[in-house]
Amino acid sequence: MDNNFLPFVSITEIEAAKLTGDSSILYDVFTAPLHEELYRRNSFDFLDELNPGQRLLLTFDYVQMQVGQGGFIQLIQNGYVGLLPELVIQFEALGCKEMSETMDKALQIYVLNSERLDTPTSVEEFAKLYNEFQEFAPLDEAFLIYNPIAVDLILKYALANLQEFVRTEGAS
Repeated sequence: MDNNFLPFVSITEIEAAKLTGDSSILYDVFTAPLHEELYRRNSFDFLDELNPGQRLLLTFDYVQMQVGQGGFIQLIQNGYVGLLPELVIQFEALGCKEMSETMDKALQIYVLNSERLDTPTSVEEFAKLYNEFQEFAPLDEAFLIYNPIAVDLILKYALANLQEFVRTEGAS
């Protein structure tokens, strides 16, 4: 689908974020307007209006939050596993084979165990999933190892293709 949402972000803001040397600050410059619009619309249908690069930024941000806080089990239990298939393809295309493979392996485990993993759980039952599905533990660790590499590749792509992510001039 053609890009229907292209937020205005000033070059000054992008350059200032780059100067910090903190990739999370620069990543936020690109993702904050997407999150704001998503929250304003209150519907994930908004993803359909984004181009592949914008979807990569926004969906990976959700995946980072979930896996970073509670691993792939949390991501699955919170209903975000559907974000992984497109990310596997996008990271492969970006040349981040390790992140693509990590997510693909998590998806494979999920598919083989979807009935159990999709079952709503209490807090106690949720905690027990970590013992039941220990095969996610090395994938959670790999995700954390490859995450900075993935973020850097995404940011390099975004900076080289600004017009795909933001409007920088001519906006009021």
